[in-house]
Amino acid sequence: MPYIPKKNRAEFDAYVDALAEILAANLEPGELNYCISRLIWKLFGKKPSYTLGNSLIGALDCVKLEFYRRKLAPYEETKIAQNGDLEF
Repeated sequence: MPYIPKKNRAEFDAYVDALAEILAANLEPGELNYCISRLIWKLFGKKPSYTLGNSLIGALDCVKLEFYRRKLAPYEETKIAQNGDLEF
């Protein structure tokens, strides 16, 4: 769940914002994949265990699902309204 207390977000926001600016300038999927992979691999490398690996995979899955639910699905609904739904 990304909804941590606001007081805890400040520690991360400047770093995330700076990285997002760099990536957004010319977004390449491979570069985004690299950044995410490097972060996850660094975290796992600090104290490798099955439990940590399982937690990291769970976090990645939840990020994917929450992004779809909160950002991509509403965008798709807008496009359906603009262009019409699928016809079968």
